[in-house]
Amino acid sequence: MCGNTSSAFTPVGLALRERSTRKIIRTLGDAARVLMKDWPRNDGDEYVAAVKACVDAIGGNLAPEQFRQVFLRAADEAGILTLNVVQKGVRARRPHLPSKVCR
Repeated sequence: MCGNTSSAFTPVGLALRERSTRKIIRTLGDAARVLMKDWPRNDGDEYVAAVKACVDAIGGNLAPEQFRQVFLRAADEAGILTLNVVQKGVRARRPHLPSKVCR
């Protein structure tokens, strides 16, 4: 399976209660890892939608920012506090070529 896990979107800060963990999610790969390893509940409708949307976004069938909206709904469903991440002094990024991950 090949996919683009490096696509970035507007960062999301997460405060995961059960693990007293704070994470900043910047890419589809970050999101996939947290959904699979750190998510407190894996049985909600929004969680399932987020996993499917993540696969779609990695496969290039959904824009990363659209995935971000689905991800935020899943976090709300799971009771995860989300924070907007403000990046001071960040210069405009140059467009980058997608990184392909193949297994």
